[in-house]
Amino acid sequence: MKPDFKTLVTDLYTGRSRRSVRFRYGLILFDLITIFFFIVIAALPTTPLIAWINFTIGLVILADFSARLWIAPDRGEALRRIYTLADIAVIIVLFLDPFLGHDFAFLRILRGLRLIHSYYLLNDLRYHSRFFRDHEDAMTATNNLLIFVFVTSSAVFALFFEKATGFGDYVDALYFTVATLTTTGFGDITLETTGGKLFSVVVMVVGVALFVQLAKAIFQPQKVNYTCPSCGLMKHETDAVHCKHCGGIVNIKTPGLE
Repeated sequence: MKPDFKTLVTDLYTGRSRRSVRFRYGLILFDLITIFFFIVIAALPTTPLIAWINFTIGLVILADFSARLWIAPDRGEALRRIYTLADIAVIIVLFLDPFLGHDFAFLRILRGLRLIHSYYLLNDLRYHSRFFRDHEDAMTATNNLLIFVFVTSSAVFALFFEKATGFGDYVDALYFTVATLTTTGFGDITLETTGGKLFSVVVMVVGVALFVQLAKAIFQPQKVNYTCPSCGLMKHETDAVHCKHCGGIVNIKTPGLE
């Protein structure tokens, strides 16, 4: 008996067959392309071609979103995930893009929320990439920082640059974001309004925290790769004596005193 359509879709998204793996790699490639595309067009006015591409991407994202929701064991829990909420916002903005007038053009910055879908991409890489598993903390911290930089730059570009019309203004917004979150403070580009100053404070506080997280992940990894001989857990704290999953003794090599 042939499997029903839902079984076929479930197998594509969760199965281990070569077809399923290729399908998920195709989704990963699509995620990467759309994330890059939305970063590039953040500084560009909407033309008929960009509007058509946005609508097409919106249809694909909607189909992917609907399929994931359809096969989800707990749809309520699936709808509460941050990348699911981000996809809903992106889909709405992409479909409304041709109708957004000048007064609502700032809503286009919500396309940048597609960056949040990279967390789902990282979840896929956790299973498919040995390199990612070996450097998971550093790559996750890098992803957090990049998402913050580009989403914040798009917000600055749309909300605080009154004549934001092109790539040069977007570079200025990116420059301001990086200078602010690193607390470099050149002062050549500033946000003069009260709201802009408060926004700058948030950028500095969050940005510094993300930089510290990235540096810690690179120079002082939170966990080490060591396979527990009892249960097979592969990630442990650097000073672990017992496996937190099964309680078995682990023998992680650490630098000793000479």
